[in-house]
Amino acid sequence: MELRHLRHFVALAEECSFTHAAARELIVQSGLSSSVRALEKEVGAELFVRGSRPVRLTAEGQALLPVARHTLEAAAAARQAVQDVRGLLSGHLRIGTYPVNPDFLPLPTWLAGFARAHPALEITVRQTGGAAMTQMVADGRLDCALLDPLDGSPSGLQVLPMVSERLVAAVPAGHPLVGRQSVTLRRLAREPFVETDPTWTTRHRTDRAFAAAGLTRRIACEVADWRLLLDLVRAGLGIALAPPSQVGTDDEESGQALCLIPLAGVAIERELALVLPAGLSASPAARRIASYLSARTHNGAAEA
Repeated sequence: MELRHLRHFVALAEECSFTHAAARELIVQSGLSSSVRALEKEVGAELFVRGSRPVRLTAEGQALLPVARHTLEAAAAARQAVQDVRGLLSGHLRIGTYPVNPDFLPLPTWLAGFARAHPALEITVRQTGGAAMTQMVADGRLDCALLDPLDGSPSGLQVLPMVSERLVAAVPAGHPLVGRQSVTLRRLAREPFVETDPTWTTRHRTDRAFAAAGLTRRIACEVADWRLLLDLVRAGLGIALAPPSQVGTDDEESGQALCLIPLAGVAIERELALVLPAGLSASPAARRIASYLSARTHNGAAEA
């Protein structure tokens, strides 16, 4: 049984698309199909439901998937054990992240430095929601992820805090709240809100804060993009609670400043932490970048 066949099988199972899986593995679709057929012949069973869109695993494929992942991880660990003797890091690092303002957390600079220090290591960056990234780390599709861990450390995962910032009220120029030194949630609850997607961690934290205060608010619009959200606030559709770092970057690009007002009587924190499997369950690359990133944060402030 060839490792490349298992790798192609796992890619197709995770991507649910021959096109996406082939692109991920940098091969043509016919090569991917041949690889999967060879594996099916070797195990004596069909691993995917033929003709299904998206691609779905058969019962046999579902049984093989965790074993295939474990086998690939073991092979990578074997290679790394040899490289460790020579002080090298090789293999593949799959890291998830939110879009982050480099002034808040200089992740691009850090990843570039890490890559230069480990030229034999292949790095893949994936961007998606926090809940999805947490699950991907838990089931082995990501080695680690930089996200806001809403409820602390999930079972079997380790959470390493990196940086945090307090949300502030963002209001458009000319709004009656402009000029205030601070503002309470009770006062904000009288305003229409432009909000993030309900699945976003920042939204969960905001909803919890209003619920804890016994307040309800009107959501005028929900979007899944910070830039669009802030543009809608500028246009007067409503106000928002947002991370100052995100507003700062957007103001520079739009040329239209928003008024940022600190909250009074409550602190709503947006946190960024590195989530990875606990202990030795984490890949060597995940453990190494965890140490690398932790060394570059101090007392919640990022250092370039």
